[in-house]
Formats: sequence, structure tokens, C-alpha cells
Amino acid sequence: MSEPREWRDILFPTIMRLGRMLRTSRFSSIGRTTHPFMDFFKGYEKAEAVRRIFGDDTEHVLGSLQVEFNPIVGYMGVDGADGHLIISSKYLNEGDKVDIHLDIVHELVHVRQFLEGKELWDSRYDYVERPTEIEAYRYAVEEARKLGLDDERICRYLKTEWMTEQDLRKLARAVNVVCIN
Repeated sequence: MSEPREWRDILFPTIMRLGRMLRTSRFSSIGRTTHPFMDFFKGYEKAEAVRRIFGDDTEHVLGSLQVEFNPIVGYMGVDGADGHLIISSKYLNEGDKVDIHLDIVHELVHVRQFLEGKELWDSRYDYVERPTEIEAYRYAVEEARKLGLDDERICRYLKTEWMTEQDLRKLARAVNVVCIN
């Protein structure tokens, strides 16, 4: 556990809080839509990876889950206020489809964690050492392996622009992936 908090560990929760504040504005609905998850992501209730996350509650949780399509930059996340998914429309339209699928699996783990009352952004941990992130990445890596992805491709999935090479190595080690520079 590292003591100093880095900017990227503060950035996502701050953006999420800002987004919630902006929703109170009369302009907040422009370009933003929310839908039932199962209306947009058909078949996820039958996916083995998702059933491992929610078990017998899969249909109920996914049937209740809302997804917000946001025109702002970014990828995906879980709203800390009510646990709904927030997905960048740009990422959904332009991102790699395998990465999007793995991110959905990853974020659904965070939905379950939210429902269990876990602290998703525990500031005592750096992003790549945070227990909630490690668990979510483990599910995504397991799914990636079932899809036939090798470690090199999984490393490309794990790497984000806010992550240093050292961060990537820590995360990869935590989820049993070998990343070679």
C-alpha cells in the first residue's frame, strides 16, 4: 500500500462527483441518455462470466441495472451514488469490441461490489493495488483467457494512459499476467 495519493487515484471519483453535480443543472440531460442495461446489452444475463459475478441474482441485478450513455470522454465506470453504469458513447462506438466486453465484465464486478456496500475508491490504496480493482481485473482477465487472448494482448488491455509501466507490472502480477515491456 503506497502512502502518497497520486492524481489519477483522485481523478475518477472527482469526475464522478462532478458529473453528479452537473446532473442537477437544467442542461445536464443534453446528449446523455439512460436505459435499462438489458435493453442495450442483450445476452449478458446468460454469459458465464456474468453469472459467476452475480450467481442466481444475475437476471434480477441486470434487470434493475441502468446504463447511462455519456457523450463526455472516458471509458466506463460505476456511479458511486446509485451503482448504475456510465459508459462513454464515444468509447462504445469507437473502442475495441473485445476491450469493451472485458470492461463491461470488469464494471459489473464493481456493480456487485457497490451492492455489497464495498468502498469502490478506497483512497488508502493506489489504483493498481486497490482490492476492488484487483478483483474486477481478475474477472476480466479470466474472461480474456476464455476468449483465447494471450498475455501480450491482455497486457494491452490492462494498460491505460494513466498507468505507468511500474503500475502495469504491479497490476499484471496481481492478476497473474506476464507483461514484457
